[in-house]
Amino acid sequence: MVAGCTHAASMAWPFPLGSVLGLVQGQPVGWLQLLALALLAGQLDGARSWRRGAWLGGLFAVAMQCATFWWLFISLHVYGGLAAPLAVLSIVLLAAFLGLYYAAACGLFVAFAPVQAAWRALFFAAAWLLAELARVKFFTGFPWGEGGYAHVDGWARPLAAWAGVHGLTFIAALVAAWLAFCLLAPKTRWRAALAGVALSVTVAWLPVYNVGDVEPDPQLAKPMSVTLLQGNIPQDEKFVGGTGVVTALRWYGEQLHGAKGALVVAPETALPLLPQQLPDGYWQALQARFTTGDQAALIGLPLGDYDTGYSNSVIGLKPVPPGQPASLAQPEPYRYDKHHLVPFGEVIPPGFHWFIKLMNIPLGDFNRGAVGQPSFGWQGQRLAPNICYEDLFGEELGARFVDAAQAPTMFVNISNIGWFGNTVAIDQHLQISRMRSLEFGRPMIRATNTGATVIINYRGEVTHSLPRHTRGVLTGEVQGRSGITPYAWWAGRFGLWPLWGLSLAVTGLAFLGRRR
Repeated sequence: MVAGCTHAASMAWPFPLGSVLGLVQGQPVGWLQLLALALLAGQLDGARSWRRGAWLGGLFAVAMQCATFWWLFISLHVYGGLAAPLAVLSIVLLAAFLGLYYAAACGLFVAFAPVQAAWRALFFAAAWLLAELARVKFFTGFPWGEGGYAHVDGWARPLAAWAGVHGLTFIAALVAAWLAFCLLAPKTRWRAALAGVALSVTVAWLPVYNVGDVEPDPQLAKPMSVTLLQGNIPQDEKFVGGTGVVTALRWYGEQLHGAKGALVVAPETALPLLPQQLPDGYWQALQARFTTGDQAALIGLPLGDYDTGYSNSVIGLKPVPPGQPASLAQPEPYRYDKHHLVPFGEVIPPGFHWFIKLMNIPLGDFNRGAVGQPSFGWQGQRLAPNICYEDLFGEELGARFVDAAQAPTMFVNISNIGWFGNTVAIDQHLQISRMRSLEFGRPMIRATNTGATVIINYRGEVTHSLPRHTRGVLTGEVQGRSGITPYAWWAGRFGLWPLWGLSLAVTGLAFLGRRR
């Protein structure tokens, strides 16, 4: 359980310790993730039965996930009004349910692990990846806190453009298990352990192709100037008519009308009302503001009506081509609808309406947008919006890269992490966005309600940022990219199937070898 909590801390170190051993608050710590998995692998190596292995893996996973997304307590209890004991129980039960995947993987490892250390480490990595993939795929998916995110900085990052975060998870599990098995051997094999680590680092930096080979967009002579808005509207007021709604409409309206950047981005549900519910003339004034001139805007707001249903959406407004009437050139503004909805937040699973009634949160069953929706074209750029934790699912973003000519040149994430307070959730989400930039070789701009509002370049590096939980405007420049990374190529076409195939093939070979 201590190892599981350590694994959770590796994605974004939660404590202010200065920079002791590289433990900087909010930053990923790759060596800590390796240590946590090595501790688990070492315990499994000494387990005498598959039941014992499953028990150890389950305890590790429950502790890991409770320590990763404990901040759900804030949304359930502080803002949702759910009784504290029920909120704690809900989080533990969610972690326990997801922990079943890891319990099964660890039980499988103990039951069928090969004898040789190298093959045993490979089998552990494959079983662990199967558990992570199950967490991505089943029951809408919630892979928050996956081990690969701890390596967005450090020795393994060059492999992200080839294998993605799940590939980094596999490699990290392989290295961690190899170290554990070598050091726990009857005759401790220090040389073999160090050789394995040296080989892993060398392989990570060997790829001929790396994210630096992604070319700037040839259509652009200069970077695009962007203005990102962070309203910092208190979450307990955000949807209240007399306070948060009035503040949001006033502040975002002022900033949208006065912004100077070529692109202005307002966060998720920045305008917390449907367009038809906005004050008279408000929406029409925004449309008029951006249908002329040389500026465009992406604005987060809900859309829909009672008959057709509602969606969590982004509206794109931009000037019409010269010489064409606005009414003819742009009859409908650009629209992106969120595809990957949050269970219990945007979609209610069957049989759980009783649970929702226990809370005071403006929840609903939203319509789901399609995978691979078109990008927003502006100044030669193809801007691909994603909302909230949609950037957690790289294989879904990859669907936009099948056609290289229409592939996005830049990602735009709009979020509201205000549900989770001023916690490590903000840092964790930032590392997720940085990983997507590494995987696809694309910059990511993020406009959020409370943070992290940042500009991330195509190398996954934060170049501009606003202090969290402050009201402010971030300006900067972003250069789009147009190449296709290996990960973008195969993930867009095949999704996660290559990784499923690799993991199942390794576990199948181990099973056959053990029987033989």
